[in-house]
This record gives sequence, C-alpha cells and structure tokens, in this order.
Amino acid sequence: MNGTLNKVMLIGHLGDDVKMHYFEGGNCIGRFPLATNEVYINKQTNERIASTEWHNLVVRNKAAEICEKYLSKGDKIYIEGRIKSRQWQAEDGTTKYTTEIQVTEFTFLTTKKEVEGLKTPQHLEPKAAAEAPNTASPENDLPF
Repeated sequence: MNGTLNKVMLIGHLGDDVKMHYFEGGNCIGRFPLATNEVYINKQTNERIASTEWHNLVVRNKAAEICEKYLSKGDKIYIEGRIKSRQWQAEDGTTKYTTEIQVTEFTFLTTKKEVEGLKTPQHLEPKAAAEAPNTASPENDLPF
C-alpha cells in the first residue's frame, strides 16, 4: 500500500436527471448533481440548522446507461467513488476548475418509479457493494 486513500461514500438525492454524453467508439458518461444534507442544533440559539452540500457525480459506460434508465430527479442513491479534480480552457480563454466524484459503485435506495408502484430493480451496480438500509431519518443515513 502506498499510504494514501481516495474514497468517497455518499447517500443523497439527485438534484437533476442524469445527463448523458456519448463519444465515438461507443463509450459514454453520465453526469448528475447529488445533494447531501446535514442537520444540527445551534447550541447558543437552540435553532435547528439544515445545510445542503452539492456533489457533481460522474458515471461511465454501462453504469451511466443504468443510471439514466432508472434514476430521475429526487431519487435517493448510495454511491462509492473517488474525488477527481480537473481543469479546462473555456471558450473565452479562462481556465475553469471543477471537482467531481467518479462513481465506482452504487445502489438505488428509492426511485420515483418504485414509489409509483412500478417494478424497478432495487440493487443495480457495476460492482458488488454493501446493501445500504433505507432509513426514514436523514440524520441516521449511514450505509452500514
């Protein structure tokens, strides 16, 4: 082991539908934002504070096609992946930067199709991952 680790585990809700981009040669990527929430009590004011963090997710090839087919805005998903930063030149010549989560494994927790009563696979992923429980409390959304 080289002494480093780049691993991310998130449970959140899709902020938009999966946007697909296809390349020559048959490869594709899907991109979508994922929202995670943190709720805590301000000890000084006793006020309940909720904050949302947005993550840019990227899935590739067959996994991207599965996500596009079954996921839509608002669906809840568990993902594992790694953080990747990249930069590019915009059309106006400025350098742009972004940080993304490159998804390696995922599990659908709830989908709108499932809620509407359609038969939808609940455990689709490119690799085997630990099954995450579907808890009702957002404060206890842990994948184990």
